[in-house]
Amino acid sequence: MEIMNFINFLARWGHVLFGITWIGLLYYFNFIQGGYFKQATPEALKDAKAKLAPEALWWFRWGAMFTFITGLILLVGLMKQGLMNAYIIAGATMGTLMFLNVWLIIWPNQKIALGLVQGGDAGAAAGKALLASRTNTLFSGPMVFFMLAGPHFVNGGGYGKGMGLGLWIVLALIAALEVNAIAGKQGPMTTVKGVIHCSIALTVVLAALLVYL
Repeated sequence: MEIMNFINFLARWGHVLFGITWIGLLYYFNFIQGGYFKQATPEALKDAKAKLAPEALWWFRWGAMFTFITGLILLVGLMKQGLMNAYIIAGATMGTLMFLNVWLIIWPNQKIALGLVQGGDAGAAAGKALLASRTNTLFSGPMVFFMLAGPHFVNGGGYGKGMGLGLWIVLALIAALEVNAIAGKQGPMTTVKGVIHCSIALTVVLAALLVYL
């Protein structure tokens, strides 16, 4: 039992450490680098795309990979202990979609946009990568909220009524937002303020659904 507890602790420690790396770079891309790219001189932009962005994307995508792996270890442990609840399910769903967005949408399209691979429409690829990145930023607020809330409301205790109607509505909304990430538009997430405000609002709405339904 002590060995399992130690493994769980290491997984939790790694999950937080890798998550800081991943989400920190997500915010860097959305809040800092994007704005800089619009203002940089052609020479500076070319240098950043050739050297800075690929290096940052390496840490970004592998941070996402190991955050997902350690999170999966923790999730399996919770399932074995019968400690799953609506908050953990909602948070894990968003975390998984964010991970898939990184590897299946953002990274493949960024390779085209940055000229790391030949062929493809760089402009269209950049737009697809940005929309997925904006969606991940949108998800980050409620995802972290639910991950932190989950352990405090085990088996539906505390606020919320367990895995009922509220969870199904939350999962449906998450799915709709993910569909938009794949084939939709940025909408109010076009600006940094817009995506921050949307993330906070989404956190409030999803949390309310789990609490009151």
